[in-house]
Amino acid sequence: MSEGPRTFQSGGLLRFCALAGWLGALALVLSVIVAPWFVPDYDWISDTISDLGAGRNEWIVDVGLYAYAGGLMVLAVGAAHMHPGGDVGWTAGLLALLVLGLLVTVIGARNEYGDGDSDGVVVHTKLVYGLGLGYTVATFGMASQAGGRMTTVFRVFGALWVLCAPVFFFLPTGIDGLFERWLGVIALGWSSCVAIVLWRQAQRCD
Repeated sequence: MSEGPRTFQSGGLLRFCALAGWLGALALVLSVIVAPWFVPDYDWISDTISDLGAGRNEWIVDVGLYAYAGGLMVLAVGAAHMHPGGDVGWTAGLLALLVLGLLVTVIGARNEYGDGDSDGVVVHTKLVYGLGLGYTVATFGMASQAGGRMTTVFRVFGALWVLCAPVFFFLPTGIDGLFERWLGVIALGWSSCVAIVLWRQAQRCD
């Protein structure tokens, strides 16, 4: 009788997943920086990132969103590969990463934001609620197994997200664009830390 497959972790796969996570976050940052130059009368403080996702040059920020979504899903693959076993929080977190990637993809694909379009099924707000829940589950769920100081870092990001994300819905439109960017810093900062955890695990595999 042949033995089953050996259980091991691939440092190369973990590094690939970490790099994909970083590059996805970087692509979104660059797209948000570049896109306003092609949107007339765009205001970084009062206009949201969603306002960049409509019009002739919507593809710029959409590419960034797709790249970040892909990065999140690849991070989930890496998190699954280094799964510590028996940790429900880590499992919930990596599944949340997958869902977050799908939500960001749909947000980019729907193109129903920023242009006042209300035709058909408008799901943007519901997707945003999903992002709020997904980041909450992922940050806290994966914290205990992040290791060392990263456990604290994950929880700090989670606390910042829980405290700040609901505030966005109550802000005046004159400043909501700036605050949305702050939420983006929290989200991308945390996902970049997930990539750090994967990279460190890859070094241990060596």
